[in-house]
Amino acid sequence: MRLRRGDVDLTDGVIHVWDSKFHHSRQLPLHPTTVAALANYARRRDRLWPHPEPDAFLISGVGTRLCPPTLDGTFARLRRAAGLEPPPGSGRTAPRLHDFRHSLAVRTLVDWYRADHDIGARLQTLSTWLGHLDPAATYWYLSATPELLTLAAARMHQVTRAAQ
Repeated sequence: MRLRRGDVDLTDGVIHVWDSKFHHSRQLPLHPTTVAALANYARRRDRLWPHPEPDAFLISGVGTRLCPPTLDGTFARLRRAAGLEPPPGSGRTAPRLHDFRHSLAVRTLVDWYRADHDIGARLQTLSTWLGHLDPAATYWYLSATPELLTLAAARMHQVTRAAQ
């Protein structure tokens, strides 16, 4: 929500996050499809709002910087329209924007396991992407999904078999 236009480098495919959590700054690499989507957004934004709130990259439908209540309300409407509300009485909660952080963390680990990367060596990278100071703060985001547990168990089996 606080991104400025200069924070989003679509040429190099990087977002610069300045002074966020714990006054920590970081660079986030973007997938080429994300770069293309953000470039398309920026073109449309500039066409519809040639003079939005100064320096804001993401803006509202009225050309102002995004704010949490508006963003959360919009996401809730989109979630309902997509049919993603939990059934009444199910005890489940509806997805939130913040849940994408959890999905990113788990999906990244799954991809790293599949690519046979050293997970321990890469956890600092994941922590940096999430804005955490160290991997210990990242563990909270790691949900035990069946796919992730299967991959982790297979890796553990390989390690213990090699040690024997």
